[in-house]
Amino acid sequence: MNPKQAEADALAVLNGRFVAVGTEAEVMHWQGPHTRIVDAQGKRLLPGFNDAHVHFSDGGASLSSVQLVNVTSLKEFVQRIADYAVHAPKGEWIRNGEWDETKWSPARLPTRQDIDAVTPDNPVAIDRYDGHMLLANSKALALAGITAKTPDPPGGVIVRDAAGQPTGALKDAATELLQKAEPPLSFAQRRRAIDAALHEAAMRGVTSVQDMSLDYGDLAVYSQLKAEDKLMVRVYGAPLIAGVEDQAKLGIGHAFGSASLRIGALKMFADGSLGSRTAYFAQPYTDEPGNRGLLFSDMLPLTKAGERLMRADAANLQVCTHAIGDAAIKTALDLYQAVEKNHGSKDRRWRIEHAQHMAAADFDRMAQLHVIASVQPYQAIDDGRWAEARIGHDRASRTYAFRTFMQHGVRLAFGTDWPVAPLDPILTLYAAVTRATLDGKYPQGWFPEQKLSVQEAIAAYTIGSAFAEFQEHEKGSIEPGKLADMVLLSQDVLTIAPAAIRDTRVLKTFLGGTEIYDSAAASPPARP
Repeated sequence: MNPKQAEADALAVLNGRFVAVGTEAEVMHWQGPHTRIVDAQGKRLLPGFNDAHVHFSDGGASLSSVQLVNVTSLKEFVQRIADYAVHAPKGEWIRNGEWDETKWSPARLPTRQDIDAVTPDNPVAIDRYDGHMLLANSKALALAGITAKTPDPPGGVIVRDAAGQPTGALKDAATELLQKAEPPLSFAQRRRAIDAALHEAAMRGVTSVQDMSLDYGDLAVYSQLKAEDKLMVRVYGAPLIAGVEDQAKLGIGHAFGSASLRIGALKMFADGSLGSRTAYFAQPYTDEPGNRGLLFSDMLPLTKAGERLMRADAANLQVCTHAIGDAAIKTALDLYQAVEKNHGSKDRRWRIEHAQHMAAADFDRMAQLHVIASVQPYQAIDDGRWAEARIGHDRASRTYAFRTFMQHGVRLAFGTDWPVAPLDPILTLYAAVTRATLDGKYPQGWFPEQKLSVQEAIAAYTIGSAFAEFQEHEKGSIEPGKLADMVLLSQDVLTIAPAAIRDTRVLKTFLGGTEIYDSAAASPPARP
C-alpha cells in the first residue's frame, strides 16, 4: 500500500515499527544476534486490516450468545432460543442473537407469542442482525412497562398487531424503552466479551478497529487491557453524539490518545436500516407505499442536531454519521454543509457510515465536502438478496456504489459493522471484488459495474481506514517508520481468481511486530 514501493521481498521491524522494506539482501543488514527471522515462504504479506466500523464488545458477546443469524425458519428460531434458555440462569436476560427473518420461508417478523412458552423464566431482548430492531418476550415488555397504551417514541416504532397490542418487535428509538429495563453489563461481563473479540480479531488479521457507539464501560475495559499490555488490537472509539460535552469540555480534539487506544470521535444516527424498513428515503418503500422510514431521534429536532454538530466541530471532534436512506444521507450532508458555512473549511474528515442508498446528486456533494464513505461490502452481497423488492431497481443501482464513489473522488474506508456482518476481512474483500450475493442469484455480481479491483479493496481496508481515523501517517501501509501491523495470507489475493478469495486463510497476524496469531498453533476459525 505504499505507492512509492508497490512490492518488496523482505522487511525489518525494530521497536514495533518497520525500519526497512526492500530486497532480502538490503533487509538482512538489520540482522543481529537476537533477531527473530520469519520465513514467509513466498506468501502474501499485507498491512493489518483496519475495520472502520465495528461494535467490538457486542461482537464479542455475540460469540457466546444464542446464535440466530443463520437460522432458516421460524421453527428453528424458536428451537435455538429454547435450547439456550434451558441453560440460562433464571432471571438472566437473553440478548444479542442477530436474527434475520429474510432467510426464513415465509419471511415474517417473529412475535413475543412465538417465544414466550420457551422463555418462561428469562426476559428476552434479542437483536435483529442490523441492530435496528429487537424482539422482546412478554416478560421483558412487562418489566419495561410497554403496553398497548405506550406511544411510539420519536424516531421509533412499537410494532403492533391488529388489536393494537405490541407484538414484541421494537424498531430504532423504541428499543430504548426496553433497554431502560435491562440491567447494565458488569465490568466482568464486558471484559469477557472484549477478550473474546480480541481473539476473533487476531484470527481474522484485524489489527485496528474503530468502535462505533462506544460505551464508556467498554472504554474502561480497553484502558485496563492496555495497562496490562493485553490490548491486542488498536482501538479508536466514537461514543454517541448525545455525550458531545464529555469530550468537548476536555479539549482533546480528534484522534486523542496513544497508538493503542484513542478517542476524539462521535457517532450520530440519521436513520435506521433497510432491513427494518426504518432507513429514511425521499420516496416510499416500493413494497410498503405508506412508509418512507424514520429520521432517528438524534435528528429530532434538526435544530438540536445542528447545534450538537456545531459544538463538536468547535471542539475539533470528528463526527461519524450513520445514514442509509437517500433522504437521511442528504440530511446529514445538509448539516455538515451548514457547519462548514459557519465555521469555514478545515480538515474535518467527516464520515457517512454505511452511505448505502445514495441520491445521484449527493456523490458530488460528498466529494465537495470531503466526506468519507465508511462502507461495509459484505452487507451488499447480503442485502442484494432482497433490496430491490424494497426500493426498486433504480434506487438499488446506487446502493453500495463503491465504484461511483471512487469516480467522484470520495474516499472509501472499509469495515464490517460486526456483529451485523462477520468480522472477516477476507469475506469483505470477496464481496467488494465479486458482488456475488449470498443466495447465488448473481454469480457475476449484483450491479457488477460497482465492483472494485482487489488492490482498490485492500487499499480501502488499510490506508483508507487509517485516513478515516487521522492515522494514515502511522499505519495502513508497509513502509519504514510506520507501525508494524501485518497479516500473512495463505493465498495471494492479488493474483488468484476473485471467486477463490473467500477460501483464503490468515496464517499469521502481527501487531507492532509481535506475533499475536499463528494458525499452526490454533484451531482454524469458522467461516459463515
